[in-house]
Amino acid sequence: MDWHLGGLFVSAFVSATVLPGNSEIVLAAVLKAGASAPLAVLVATVGNTLGGMTTYLVGRLLPSRIPEGPVLARTRRFGPAILLLSWVPIVGDGFCAAAGWLRMHWLPCAAAMALGKLGRYLLVAQAVALVP
Repeated sequence: MDWHLGGLFVSAFVSATVLPGNSEIVLAAVLKAGASAPLAVLVATVGNTLGGMTTYLVGRLLPSRIPEGPVLARTRRFGPAILLLSWVPIVGDGFCAAAGWLRMHWLPCAAAMALGKLGRYLLVAQAVALVP
């Protein structure tokens, strides 16, 4: 079962970057294979949050002159709280990068990312538990 959780971590990490991935499907498969739901949700959340923080770091490395777009404007307006939506496909990665580019403090950003991602994985785990 350990390699299942390792694969889940990698999938969750990659899914939180600009690379394609689908950690929800991997989480569902790991749960159906008999993994502990709390442990699997924790592994997925940590992996996905670290992946989001990697995108945050990439944002910090971007040049200082970037045209203001809707993702950047929303991130500036709502601050780290917008990262509760970091799990949303496509725009979530943009929010993470924008937070880094805006030099938002990493700790509230990581906390908001983790909470949003945890909520999503808890919903996936609950849905898997309901399916026979």
